[in-house]
Amino acid sequence: MDIKHNYIDTGSGKTLILLHGNNDNLEYFHQQIEAFSPFYRVVALDTRGHGKTPRGNAPFTLVQFAEDLFVFMKRLHIKKAHILGFSDGANIAIAFALKYPRLIDKLILDGGNIFPEGIDRETQQPIEDAYYEAMEYAFEDAEARAKAEMLGLMVNEPHYFPQDLQAITAPTLVMAGDHDLILPEHTQLIHDSIPGSQLAIIPGSHFVAAENPDEYNAAVLSFLQD
Repeated sequence: MDIKHNYIDTGSGKTLILLHGNNDNLEYFHQQIEAFSPFYRVVALDTRGHGKTPRGNAPFTLVQFAEDLFVFMKRLHIKKAHILGFSDGANIAIAFALKYPRLIDKLILDGGNIFPEGIDRETQQPIEDAYYEAMEYAFEDAEARAKAEMLGLMVNEPHYFPQDLQAITAPTLVMAGDHDLILPEHTQLIHDSIPGSQLAIIPGSHFVAAENPDEYNAAVLSFLQD
């Protein structure tokens, strides 16, 4: 692989990998790292081109990020792990679960979507406007190009059909805030499409893990320890 990830590795026990959202970094999970590390080996990483992990030369796509995770786990000799993904991290986790099901113990999808239309239109429209504006200057300006790449993850990806999720075999918890930017019916669709999955709606916005960590962490731990 053309990059090495920045990551935190703390605690002991079964491995729990945390995947952050778009244009963010592992620090988003600081309240989860503190809460989960007494029970698990918690590994939180900056995905390609995020935080302190370099962009590298590979494609800047969710599928590539899932491939990066595969190599990252091999480097750390992690044979199997619980995976918690938030937002784009959840979308990476879906891609990973579909290709590498044997590497996952339990799967937690927080605020994920399987196609761009799953995002509330009032949220998505400004993202699209900023993306197309950045694309106008992407060929001549590195900063605009980087911005377009980042926004493009939300404008152009992901693209799964509900029936694709039927192939997910890991025990799965689907999560969202009760005022999430992911449409409630879209979160319900993801839950309904994954065989045997559980659903947890936590009071808060899309960023419920940061806003309501006590209730969020309790729901995650209850699922993992069941």
